[in-house]
Formats: sequence, structure tokens, C-alpha cells
Amino acid sequence: MSFQPVVPLTGYVGWRFLERTLENQQTAFSESQPISRATEYFRENIANVRTAEDLVSDRRLLSVALGAFGLDEDINNTFFIRKILEDGTISDDALANRLADNRYADFSRAFAFGDRPAPRTGLIGFADEIVDRYEVRQFERAVGDQNNDLRLAMNVSSGASDIVDRTQNENAQWFSIMGNAPLRNVFQTALGLPASVSSIDLDKQLELFQERSQSVFGTDKVSDFTAPDMQDKLIRLFLVRSEAAAIATSSGGSTALTLLQSVPPLFG
Repeated sequence: MSFQPVVPLTGYVGWRFLERTLENQQTAFSESQPISRATEYFRENIANVRTAEDLVSDRRLLSVALGAFGLDEDINNTFFIRKILEDGTISDDALANRLADNRYADFSRAFAFGDRPAPRTGLIGFADEIVDRYEVRQFERAVGDQNNDLRLAMNVSSGASDIVDRTQNENAQWFSIMGNAPLRNVFQTALGLPASVSSIDLDKQLELFQERSQSVFGTDKVSDFTAPDMQDKLIRLFLVRSEAAAIATSSGGSTALTLLQSVPPLFG
């Protein structure tokens, strides 16, 4: 029987509760039978995988591999996933590099079927690396079944760190955020940008994200959002704005406005 996360509250209060109980809840979730069976099978068999075809042909291995990068919904898209893996990430025209969602590039790079003479699947520690990611992503997914805003908030820390570790170019970091659906949702909401911003020129989007970030948070550097205090400010504003938008949709704008006005200042 799978352990179900305990999420009794919503919004920022719910987030603080989840933070306080996260370690114990994550451990219990990872030790539950469905998760432990999946991770044990992965650890026992992934070193035998030498090609992308080997991986996509084993649904149990592929489920963990995709789940580690939040790509669970692609489990049946085996031709597409095989192409992502075989193309690798070195060539500019590799499929993963041509997709807006950079999770596919992270996924392809991690396994390195198209980037190295031999994939990383046989390396010591590789199985643990993927399993650790899988356990975290699956717990986030379970939280998301109850409250998707909290799932998105949980992704901020690892998502921002992955981007900063991948490149030091500040514009490229912002483009990566804009191309990562979960992170984009958090930043776009926290910055008060409308969903329609995605339809304008990409370079103009970059300017809007940077300018609004400087105005709201006092910085336009993505690397600053790897710091716990900045992450807390980002998550707090995201959750408050998201909750206010939901209230405005269901009951009119006055209550939502009151909620937004009650948010303590981010600075000072």
C-alpha cells in the first residue's frame, strides 16, 4: 500500500506544514511498497541497459527513468523517448535541444546514450542518482494529487539548482526557466505576469521576466534564487497569488484582493 502524503492545509500555511514534516513524509513514502519495488528493480537491472532501445523496451525501468525527471506522462511515447535519448544533447539540432521543455534535455544528458561512447547506466552510483531523483519527484507528484501548487513549490529548489549548475549565462538561465513548465508557472505567477505573455516574442518575454524580477525581488539573477531565503520569498508570493486567483475565479475579486494586501512585504 502506498503512503499518501499528509497535506491538511493549502497556500503558504500548507507549505510551511509540508516543510516541517517533509523528511519524515518523504522517508515513509520512499519505503512504501510500490516505490520500493520500483526502485529495487531499477537498481538491480539498469546496469544491463546499454542502448536507448533496451531502456524503452523495459516498461518498469522506463517508468523510473521518466519519473525521475517528471516525465511520467511519456511512458507510452516510446518512439519519441527513444529519439530523445539516441540524439543526445551535444548537437544543436538534437531533438531534446529543440524542445521548449528542458526536462527532456536533462533526461537525455543524464543517461548519455547519444553523448558518450558508452552510456552512464553502468557507472557506479548511477542507479542511486536516478533513484534519488525518482523518489523526490514521485513524492512531489503524490502531493500534487492533493494540491498542485504545493507540488510546483517543491520543485523550485532542485529546478533552480539544476539550471544554475548547467550554465552560467544569465540569459540562458532565464530561457531555461521559461522552458521548464513547472518552474515557469511558479515564476510567472509570482511575478504577476499573465498567461498570455507566452504568446509574445521570446526575447521580449525574457525582458519582462528579468524586469519584473528586479522590481519584485530586487534581483534579476537566477542564481540568487538558489538561496533558501529567496526561494521562500518566491514560493510565498507564488502561493498567495495563485490562491488569490483561484478565489477571484470562484467568488469574485474582493476577497482575493484582501488576501494579496495581507501579504507581508518581501523586503524590509
